[in-house]
Amino acid sequence: MIHQQITIINKLGLHARASAKLVGVTSRHGCSIEIGSAGKMVDAKSIMSVMLLAAAQGTVLDLKVSGDGAQQAFDEVSQLINNYFDEGE
Repeated sequence: MIHQQITIINKLGLHARASAKLVGVTSRHGCSIEIGSAGKMVDAKSIMSVMLLAAAQGTVLDLKVSGDGAQQAFDEVSQLINNYFDEGE
């Protein structure tokens, strides 16, 4: 299992478009991917669950990935978040 904290750095946080991009990446992987904060971890493959996190800019989230292909999934999710969800902010 890979467990690491990651900070939402884009200006608008996990808004609808960013959440859709995140779910697009996570859904391509067969491993288990959860994101959230202490006591509130959600399935990162569920757009509604991700949006309900209401993670604004600066929010630190836990990212947990386990199963086959976990490292690749973790790398892709981290890259998306650290690249401002490809929105150039």
